[in-house]
Amino acid sequence: MQVSIETTSGLGRKVTVGVPAERIESAITERLESASKSVKLDGFRKGKVPMQVVKQRFGADIRKEVVGELMGKTFSEAVSQEKLNPAGQPSIESVTNEPGQDLEYVAVFEVLPEITLGDFSQLNIETPVSEVTDDDVTVMLDALRKQGATWEEVDRPAAIGDEVAIDFVGTKDGEEFEGGSAEDFLIELGTGRAIPGFEEGVVGMSVGEQKVLSLKFPESYHAEELRGADVEFTVTLHSVTEAVLPELNDDFFAQYGLRQGGEEKFREIVRQNMERDLKNSLRAKVKARVMEALFDMHSDVELPDVLVANEVRAMKHQMVQSMGQGANNFDPNMLPDDMFMDQAKRRANTGLLVTEYVKTNKLKVDTDRVRERIEEIASTYEESDEVIQHYLNNQQLLQGIEATVLQEQVVDAVLAVANITEKPVNYQEAIKPDGQE
Repeated sequence: MQVSIETTSGLGRKVTVGVPAERIESAITERLESASKSVKLDGFRKGKVPMQVVKQRFGADIRKEVVGELMGKTFSEAVSQEKLNPAGQPSIESVTNEPGQDLEYVAVFEVLPEITLGDFSQLNIETPVSEVTDDDVTVMLDALRKQGATWEEVDRPAAIGDEVAIDFVGTKDGEEFEGGSAEDFLIELGTGRAIPGFEEGVVGMSVGEQKVLSLKFPESYHAEELRGADVEFTVTLHSVTEAVLPELNDDFFAQYGLRQGGEEKFREIVRQNMERDLKNSLRAKVKARVMEALFDMHSDVELPDVLVANEVRAMKHQMVQSMGQGANNFDPNMLPDDMFMDQAKRRANTGLLVTEYVKTNKLKVDTDRVRERIEEIASTYEESDEVIQHYLNNQQLLQGIEATVLQEQVVDAVLAVANITEKPVNYQEAIKPDGQE
């Protein structure tokens, strides 16, 4: 087998592979002989079909099959021989494939970059520290009660927290603008759904009252023609309803599966769930900050385009999945690549760094932590033992957990040598991803 390599760009490679005709013909002959023993053709007994007939009927298909298999096999042999690390599957540019002649094909691909890991002891990482307090539990209980609230009409001015029905007409320079008007529009005051000043302007209005609000659209507003624009909204209030929260009683607790134990037991369960969420959130925050620090230290690593493209594709699918069932027929490819490019490059970069650390330090996945993580997931289900077995018996799910645990082991290794500063934060701040506090 002959192999020649050409560097087409920093990480781009073009490999030309020549496979001797003898190797191809030998494989084809072996495949034909095997087929002749099992093939069934009218007029011939099984295993008695003449080789020439088998060759005439199946030779072209068998040759195609053999050549395809040999290209895959010889490509692997070629990159191994030349000590190349492809970043993805090759693209075959040309193939010379004639009976009796050597097979020659050209494969184009990118290789993984050579990475020299920096000194992790030079990293400075701030890690959040938090705990669930009794007040946090009370706030959560109020949020749960609000989810089950009923709305009752009241005869008083509108206040924050009320739901109001309004008509409004928006004008810019005295002219109505598109999307600026609605009738019997329901809005909960204080949620921040409207532009700044709108909900605050409705507060204090009474049923039947009309009011003109002079407001300004934010510079970041999605409609370009309205960004930073001075506008007026003429608002008419039709109704005011306030939320009536359910009592913390057995009927309320039963909605969440608690049949006995009362409020004390319910608070205990809520606290346990909050503590689990807090643990996961803090773990995710620390991991994200470690990865960010690693990226900053190794931001000059050249990235294969194929890895970045894979990350973009994965992020598109994740976004569509997060949209829920309403996006079942939405094609992720309709989303622009630029929307995900920066984050995709960071993910590709840190993925390479984690892989390099694992390889350099011969790190093995901690099976105890894998089991612990599976049990943690299963604990949120009633049939936890069945969930555990499902993960252990599903190779794809198990590999996903192992990959996550291996990443966490790398994070732990970085934290063990980096300069760590702990920062106390409250529960609400802790459970939100960085940048969303």
